[in-house]
Amino acid sequence: MWRRTWALDAIMSATEIIANYACSTWASGQNVPSPCVDVCQMSATGGLCVGCLRTLDEIAAWSGMGNEEKRVVWELIVRRAELESGA
Repeated sequence: MWRRTWALDAIMSATEIIANYACSTWASGQNVPSPCVDVCQMSATGGLCVGCLRTLDEIAAWSGMGNEEKRVVWELIVRRAELESGA
């Protein structure tokens, strides 16, 4: 079964994975998790991390944000992922 999941993950773009994760984040009433996926590299053209689609300011402020502020950042990430994927 893990092979099938791995194959599906290989097909899905990073932005699709992030967008799916964002949707599950909103559904939970728990603490909002970080969108960091340990791919910390800033895009030269867009000023966003290629792993989590956050700006440097959003990354730096994350630990001090409340859940509502974090959800706003997640909403921005989803919009960015949609723009990137052409949705």
